[in-house]
Amino acid sequence: MLIIGAVIGAIGGAITSKGASMGWIANIAAGLVGSWLGESLLGSWGPSLAGMALIPSVLGAMIVVIVVSWLVARTTN
Repeated sequence: MLIIGAVIGAIGGAITSKGASMGWIANIAAGLVGSWLGESLLGSWGPSLAGMALIPSVLGAMIVVIVVSWLVARTTN
C-alpha cells in the first residue's frame, strides 16, 4: 500500500510539475492523502490496486500537491 501510495504521489507531482523536489516520504503522504481525498470526492471507480482506485487517487494527489506547494510558497514569501 505504501509503494502504491508513493507511485500515486509521484505521478500526481509529475503531472502538476510541482512535485519535483518532493522526497519519497512526501510522495507517500501525498499519495495516501490524495487517494483518500480523491475517493471521497469522486468515488471508487476505474482500475483499483492495493485497495485504491487509481484515477480518483491520482486526481486527489494532484490536488494535495497543488495545495501543499501553494501553502509552502506562501509561507516562504
